Amino acid sequence: MLIEEAQRIFDIQVEEFSVWRKRPHKHNFFEIVYVDHGRGYQCINDHEFAYRSGNIFLLPPLDCHSFRIEEPSRFYFIRFTDHYFLNDQKLTNYKDWFDRMAYILANYNKVPGDIISTDRERDYIIQTIKSMHQEYLSTDTYSDAIISGAMASILNVLARSIEKQYVEQANESDSRFGEILRYINTNIIDSERLRIPVLSERFGISPTYFSEYFKKQAGVNLAEYVNKTKLKLVETKILHTDLTLKEIAYQLNFTDSSHLSKTFKSVYGMTVREFKGGR
Repeated sequence: MLIEEAQRIFDIQVEEFSVWRKRPHKHNFFEIVYVDHGRGYQCINDHEFAYRSGNIFLLPPLDCHSFRIEEPSRFYFIRFTDHYFLNDQKLTNYKDWFDRMAYILANYNKVPGDIISTDRERDYIIQTIKSMHQEYLSTDTYSDAIISGAMASILNVLARSIEKQYVEQANESDSRFGEILRYINTNIIDSERLRIPVLSERFGISPTYFSEYFKKQAGVNLAEYVNKTKLKLVETKILHTDLTLKEIAYQLNFTDSSHLSKTFKSVYGMTVREFKGGR
Protein backbone atom coordinates (compact mmCIF):
# COMPACT_ATOMS: atom_id res chain seq x y z
CA MET A 1 0.00 0.00 0.00
CA LEU A 2 1.35 3.43 -0.92
CA ILE A 3 1.08 5.65 2.16
CA GLU A 4 2.38 8.94 0.81
CA GLU A 5 4.41 10.30 -2.07
CA ALA A 6 5.77 13.81 -2.32
CA GLN A 7 8.00 15.18 -5.04
CA ARG A 8 10.19 18.26 -4.88
CA ILE A 9 13.90 18.17 -5.61
CA PHE A 10 13.89 14.39 -5.06
CA ASP A 11 11.25 11.75 -4.37
CA ILE A 12 10.30 10.57 -0.90
CA GLN A 13 7.83 7.74 -0.46
CA VAL A 14 6.51 5.79 2.50
CA GLU A 15 5.22 2.36 1.53
CA GLU A 16 3.91 -0.71 3.36
CA PHE A 17 4.18 -4.23 1.97
CA SER A 18 3.01 -7.65 3.07
CA VAL A 19 4.43 -9.07 -0.16
CA TRP A 20 7.10 -7.30 -2.19
CA ARG A 21 6.03 -6.28 -5.65
CA LYS A 22 8.34 -5.16 -8.37
CA ARG A 23 8.26 -1.39 -8.64
CA PRO A 24 8.50 0.54 -11.93
CA HIS A 25 12.16 1.09 -12.78
CA LYS A 26 13.40 4.66 -12.53
CA HIS A 27 16.83 5.78 -13.66
CA ASN A 28 17.81 6.98 -10.19
CA PHE A 29 21.26 8.01 -9.12
CA PHE A 30 20.79 6.10 -5.88
CA GLU A 31 18.21 5.40 -3.20
CA ILE A 32 18.23 5.44 0.61
CA VAL A 33 15.86 3.03 2.36
CA TYR A 34 14.89 3.19 6.04
CA VAL A 35 12.94 0.26 7.55
CA ASP A 36 10.40 1.75 9.97
CA HIS A 37 9.06 -1.64 11.04
CA GLY A 38 8.86 -5.25 9.87
CA ARG A 39 11.38 -7.94 9.08
CA GLY A 40 12.52 -10.11 6.19
CA TYR A 41 15.48 -10.19 3.81
CA GLN A 42 17.06 -7.56 1.62
CA CYS A 43 18.31 -9.09 -1.65
CA ILE A 44 21.03 -7.52 -3.81
CA ASN A 45 22.72 -9.30 -6.70
CA ASP A 46 21.96 -12.82 -5.36
CA HIS A 47 23.03 -11.97 -1.78
CA GLU A 48 20.66 -11.70 1.17
CA PHE A 49 20.70 -9.77 4.43
CA ALA A 50 18.16 -10.20 7.24
CA TYR A 51 16.53 -6.79 7.79
CA ARG A 52 14.58 -5.48 10.75
CA SER A 53 13.18 -2.25 12.13
CA GLY A 54 15.77 0.52 12.16
CA ASN A 55 17.93 -0.69 9.28
CA ILE A 56 19.18 1.84 6.71
CA PHE A 57 20.30 0.71 3.26
CA LEU A 58 21.87 2.30 0.22
CA LEU A 59 20.55 0.94 -3.07
CA PRO A 60 22.68 1.85 -6.11
CA PRO A 61 21.09 2.20 -9.56
CA LEU A 62 21.29 -0.73 -11.97
CA ASP A 63 21.78 -3.28 -9.19
CA CYS A 64 19.20 -6.07 -8.89
CA HIS A 65 17.55 -5.49 -5.52
CA SER A 66 14.34 -6.49 -3.77
CA PHE A 67 12.97 -7.43 -0.36
CA ARG A 68 11.68 -10.84 0.71
CA ILE A 69 9.11 -9.93 3.35
CA GLU A 70 8.40 -12.20 6.31
CA GLU A 71 6.49 -9.69 8.44
CA PRO A 72 4.49 -6.71 7.06
CA SER A 73 7.02 -3.93 6.58
CA ARG A 74 6.94 -0.17 6.31
CA PHE A 75 9.73 1.49 4.29
CA TYR A 76 10.80 5.09 3.75
CA PHE A 77 12.35 5.46 0.28
CA ILE A 78 14.37 8.55 -0.65
CA ARG A 79 15.14 8.45 -4.37
CA PHE A 80 17.70 10.73 -5.96
CA THR A 81 18.53 11.47 -9.55
CA ASP A 82 21.76 12.89 -10.90
CA HIS A 83 19.86 16.14 -11.55
CA TYR A 84 19.52 16.65 -7.81
CA PHE A 85 23.28 17.09 -7.56
CA LEU A 86 23.89 18.74 -10.92
CA ASN A 87 21.04 21.23 -11.00
CA ASP A 88 19.76 21.90 -7.49
CA GLN A 89 21.27 25.20 -6.43
CA LYS A 90 19.61 24.94 -3.03
CA LEU A 91 22.22 22.37 -1.99
CA THR A 92 25.49 24.09 -1.15
CA ASN A 93 28.40 22.81 -3.29
CA TYR A 94 26.03 20.52 -5.18
CA LYS A 95 28.69 19.46 -7.72
CA ASP A 96 31.07 18.53 -4.89
CA TRP A 97 28.33 16.37 -3.41
CA PHE A 98 27.70 14.63 -6.70
CA ASP A 99 31.40 13.82 -7.03
CA ARG A 100 31.64 12.54 -3.47
CA MET A 101 28.59 10.32 -3.75
CA ALA A 102 29.66 9.13 -7.20
CA TYR A 103 32.95 8.00 -5.70
CA ILE A 104 31.20 6.22 -2.82
CA LEU A 105 28.81 4.45 -5.19
CA ALA A 106 31.65 3.41 -7.45
CA ASN A 107 33.67 1.92 -4.62
CA TYR A 108 31.60 0.75 -1.68
CA ASN A 109 31.06 -2.96 -1.18
CA LYS A 110 27.86 -3.74 -3.09
CA VAL A 111 26.47 -6.49 -0.91
CA PRO A 112 23.36 -6.37 1.24
CA GLY A 113 23.70 -4.90 4.67
CA ASP A 114 23.11 -1.90 6.87
CA ILE A 115 25.40 1.05 6.07
CA ILE A 116 25.34 2.87 9.44
CA SER A 117 27.93 1.95 12.06
CA THR A 118 26.82 3.83 15.20
CA ASP A 119 23.54 4.23 17.09
CA ARG A 120 24.09 7.98 17.24
CA GLU A 121 24.28 8.26 13.45
CA ARG A 122 21.32 5.92 13.03
CA ASP A 123 19.09 7.87 15.42
CA TYR A 124 20.03 11.14 13.74
CA ILE A 125 19.25 9.88 10.22
CA ILE A 126 15.92 8.31 11.27
CA GLN A 127 14.76 11.47 13.02
CA THR A 128 15.85 13.61 10.08
CA ILE A 129 14.10 11.42 7.50
CA LYS A 130 10.84 11.53 9.45
CA SER A 131 11.12 15.31 9.92
CA MET A 132 11.72 15.75 6.19
CA HIS A 133 8.64 13.70 5.38
CA GLN A 134 6.52 15.80 7.72
CA GLU A 135 7.89 18.93 6.09
CA TYR A 136 6.79 17.58 2.70
CA LEU A 137 3.27 17.01 3.99
CA SER A 138 2.86 20.49 5.48
CA THR A 139 4.84 22.49 2.95
CA ASP A 140 5.19 26.27 3.12
CA THR A 141 7.57 28.90 1.79
CA TYR A 142 10.37 27.69 4.08
CA SER A 143 10.03 23.96 3.39
CA ASP A 144 12.39 23.59 0.42
CA ALA A 145 15.25 25.28 2.26
CA ILE A 146 14.63 23.21 5.41
CA ILE A 147 14.45 19.94 3.44
CA SER A 148 17.60 20.76 1.44
CA GLY A 149 19.53 21.48 4.63
CA ALA A 150 18.31 18.26 6.24
CA MET A 151 19.27 16.23 3.18
CA ALA A 152 22.76 17.74 3.10
CA SER A 153 23.17 16.64 6.74
CA ILE A 154 22.10 13.08 5.93
CA LEU A 155 24.56 12.95 3.03
CA ASN A 156 27.35 14.11 5.33
CA VAL A 157 26.61 11.33 7.81
CA LEU A 158 26.24 8.79 5.00
CA ALA A 159 29.53 9.76 3.35
CA ARG A 160 31.38 9.65 6.67
CA SER A 161 29.96 6.26 7.62
CA ILE A 162 30.85 4.61 4.31
CA GLU A 163 34.25 6.30 4.08
CA LYS A 164 35.16 4.89 7.50
CA GLN A 165 35.10 1.41 5.97
CA TYR A 166 37.93 2.29 3.58
CA VAL A 167 40.01 4.05 6.19
CA GLU A 168 39.61 1.25 8.75
CA GLN A 169 40.52 -1.40 6.19
CA ALA A 170 43.59 0.55 5.08
CA ASN A 171 44.60 1.22 8.68
CA GLU A 172 44.82 -2.50 9.39
CA SER A 173 48.26 -2.52 7.80
CA ASP A 174 49.44 1.03 8.54
CA SER A 175 47.65 3.72 10.55
CA ARG A 176 48.77 6.49 8.16
CA PHE A 177 47.69 4.81 4.95
CA GLY A 178 43.95 5.16 5.58
CA GLU A 179 44.37 8.90 6.08
CA ILE A 180 46.49 9.13 2.92
CA LEU A 181 43.70 7.46 0.92
CA ARG A 182 41.10 9.74 2.51
CA TYR A 183 43.16 12.78 1.50
CA ILE A 184 43.72 11.52 -2.06
CA ASN A 185 40.05 10.65 -2.54
CA THR A 186 38.96 14.05 -1.22
CA ASN A 187 41.34 15.88 -3.55
CA ILE A 188 41.17 13.48 -6.50
CA ILE A 189 40.73 16.18 -9.17
CA ASP A 190 43.35 18.56 -7.71
CA SER A 191 46.59 17.30 -9.28
CA GLU A 192 48.71 19.87 -7.44
CA ARG A 193 47.71 18.46 -4.05
CA LEU A 194 48.47 14.91 -5.21
CA ARG A 195 52.09 15.56 -6.10
CA ILE A 196 54.54 13.35 -4.17
CA PRO A 197 56.38 16.31 -2.53
CA VAL A 198 53.05 17.60 -1.18
CA LEU A 199 51.92 14.19 0.06
CA SER A 200 55.26 13.28 1.61
CA GLU A 201 55.42 16.55 3.53
CA ARG A 202 51.82 16.30 4.71
CA PHE A 203 52.17 12.74 6.01
CA GLY A 204 55.78 12.83 7.18
CA ILE A 205 57.20 10.34 4.69
CA SER A 206 60.45 10.91 2.85
CA PRO A 207 59.87 12.00 -0.79
CA THR A 208 62.41 9.42 -1.95
CA TYR A 209 60.54 6.64 -0.10
CA PHE A 210 56.93 7.75 -0.67
CA SER A 211 56.45 6.01 -4.05
CA GLU A 212 57.78 2.72 -2.72
CA TYR A 213 55.69 3.05 0.45
CA PHE A 214 52.47 3.77 -1.48
CA LYS A 215 52.92 0.90 -3.92
CA LYS A 216 53.66 -1.50 -1.05
CA GLN A 217 50.41 -0.51 0.69
CA ALA A 218 48.10 -0.07 -2.33
CA GLY A 219 49.51 -2.68 -4.70
CA VAL A 220 49.74 -0.08 -7.48
CA ASN A 221 51.75 3.10 -7.86
CA LEU A 222 50.30 6.51 -7.05
CA ALA A 223 49.61 7.50 -10.67
CA GLU A 224 47.75 4.24 -11.33
CA TYR A 225 45.68 4.63 -8.18
CA VAL A 226 44.73 8.21 -9.03
CA ASN A 227 43.83 7.27 -12.62
CA LYS A 228 41.69 4.29 -11.57
CA THR A 229 39.94 6.33 -8.89
CA LYS A 230 39.13 9.12 -11.35
CA LEU A 231 37.89 6.56 -13.88
CA LYS A 232 35.45 5.17 -11.34
CA LEU A 233 33.98 8.67 -11.18
CA VAL A 234 33.97 8.76 -14.97
CA GLU A 235 32.09 5.46 -15.04
CA THR A 236 29.39 6.76 -12.70
CA LYS A 237 29.00 10.01 -14.63
CA ILE A 238 28.78 8.14 -17.95
CA LEU A 239 26.05 5.85 -16.65
CA HIS A 240 24.01 8.31 -14.59
CA THR A 241 24.30 11.75 -16.19
CA ASP A 242 23.79 13.33 -19.59
CA LEU A 243 27.20 15.02 -19.50
CA THR A 244 29.28 14.85 -22.67
CA LEU A 245 32.71 13.21 -22.56
CA LYS A 246 34.22 16.67 -23.02
CA GLU A 247 32.35 17.97 -19.96
CA ILE A 248 33.38 14.94 -17.87
CA ALA A 249 37.01 15.35 -18.94
CA TYR A 250 36.92 19.00 -17.90
CA GLN A 251 35.30 18.29 -14.53
CA LEU A 252 37.83 15.57 -13.65
CA ASN A 253 40.89 17.48 -14.86
CA PHE A 254 41.82 15.36 -17.87
CA THR A 255 43.63 17.26 -20.63
CA ASP A 256 40.70 16.78 -23.02
CA SER A 257 38.15 14.16 -24.10
CA SER A 258 40.76 12.37 -26.24
CA HIS A 259 43.04 12.01 -23.21
CA LEU A 260 40.12 10.66 -21.17
CA SER A 261 39.15 8.20 -23.93
CA LYS A 262 42.68 6.82 -24.24
CA THR A 263 43.05 6.48 -20.46
CA PHE A 264 39.66 4.77 -20.18
CA LYS A 265 40.47 2.24 -22.91
CA SER A 266 43.90 1.46 -21.46
CA VAL A 267 42.32 0.55 -18.09
CA TYR A 268 38.98 -0.99 -19.14
CA GLY A 269 40.06 -2.58 -22.41
CA MET A 270 37.13 -1.01 -24.25
CA THR A 271 36.00 2.37 -25.50
CA VAL A 272 33.61 4.59 -23.56
CA ARG A 273 30.90 3.91 -26.18
CA GLU A 274 31.36 0.14 -25.83
CA PHE A 275 31.22 0.41 -22.04
CA LYS A 276 28.03 2.47 -22.07
CA GLY A 277 26.38 0.25 -24.69
CA GLY A 278 27.07 -2.87 -22.64
CA ARG A 279 25.26 -1.61 -19.54
